[in-house]
Amino acid sequence: MNKILVIISREFLTRIRKKSFIITTLLMPVIMVVLILLPVYLSNHTDKSCTIYVLDDNSYFIHKFHNTSKIKFEYPSGELEGLKQRCVNGECDAVLHILSGSQSNRANLFFYKDPPLSLKNGISEQMDEVMFDRALQQEFNVDVQRYKVIKENAHSDIQTLQIDRDGRAQEKMVEMNRFVGIICGVLIYFFVFTYANQVMRSVIEEKSNRIIEVIVSSVKPFQFMMGKIVGVALTGLTQFVAQITLIVLMIFVVGSVAPQVFSDNSTAELLSQNGGGFAGATVATNSDVFTNISTFYSFPFSTLIFCFLFYFIIGYLMYASLFAGVGSATDNETDSQQLVLPISIPLIASLIVIASGISPQHELIRWLSFIPFTSPIAMLYRIPSGVPLWELLLSGGILLLTFLLCVKFAAKIYRVGLLLYGKKVTWRELIRWMKM
Repeated sequence: MNKILVIISREFLTRIRKKSFIITTLLMPVIMVVLILLPVYLSNHTDKSCTIYVLDDNSYFIHKFHNTSKIKFEYPSGELEGLKQRCVNGECDAVLHILSGSQSNRANLFFYKDPPLSLKNGISEQMDEVMFDRALQQEFNVDVQRYKVIKENAHSDIQTLQIDRDGRAQEKMVEMNRFVGIICGVLIYFFVFTYANQVMRSVIEEKSNRIIEVIVSSVKPFQFMMGKIVGVALTGLTQFVAQITLIVLMIFVVGSVAPQVFSDNSTAELLSQNGGGFAGATVATNSDVFTNISTFYSFPFSTLIFCFLFYFIIGYLMYASLFAGVGSATDNETDSQQLVLPISIPLIASLIVIASGISPQHELIRWLSFIPFTSPIAMLYRIPSGVPLWELLLSGGILLLTFLLCVKFAAKIYRVGLLLYGKKVTWRELIRWMKM
């Protein structure tokens, strides 16, 4: 046991002292904070409030546009050139000139400074609605006041609500949950393969330098393999905990220094307009950034972090043991890649599947979340959208059992292949070693 601890200590201390480790540990939290806070910020400050001067040559659209939280329409008198000059002077953000006669469905939007990207579509939708209303009234000779009543009663308002098995409903941001799930899947892939590859490369390097011959004279091959795997695992775990701590601290600093940056009374309205399903939500102006994050994302981050940690550790240990076995059976990375590819395919395939935009509740994703070689990515993709506890426990149990089996078979390969030089190993030979 003491020998394993010595190997663990050596692997751990060697890696955390590298510049690449320090840079990655500091850089990743910055990227994650941006990914977490940017959607929250954009939901409150996607577009600035704009004032639009409307000049209608037909006088039909006058007072027909309705103001929104981000667009205000005004109808000043005057000629086009005069209104454009007022726009240049900063009295308004743009001038909407609706053409006359047969071109009444066309308009020019004059601006001095670049308007928000959504402004053109917002105006176009309102114009289409007004023209459609006019066409219906003229075609069926419907009284204007009666038509307004009909239109008001025919208005729809849809919220997205997910129900559990007990029938309780909770508002969900479907698109955002999928986005978070994909990010988690990509991070799991990155962490698992990065550290598992480190184990394999370390074994190949020490084997090619013949250092391993000296090491195995003092320790058993299994002790050496487990020491290396656990040492790299502790490196990854240390980096993960450090990054989570930095992320929380950075978010706290942002919330303390600029509490109003991520608060806006119109958040609920904007989310509702964008299909977020938070039409009934209320975001207090004085709430801190953590409250806004909790309001914006419809799942507990504590659960996500815990599951991410579990699937990262067990998923890494499973793949690292397999990669260590492959590394012990080859002399160089070129040969190792041929053996690693079949092992990597399940994880790569699951990443491709979730990147396709498939629903987290799809039956394929559900089954992938139970298969141990794909569950680290598939289950993390499902969690933001909600997963029954029994499925989570079953998936974790299968993954843990598979890890123990992988360690057992990898140890057999490791024992035989560690001192094997100058020979290309095939999968048939690896399977034969596992049966020994």
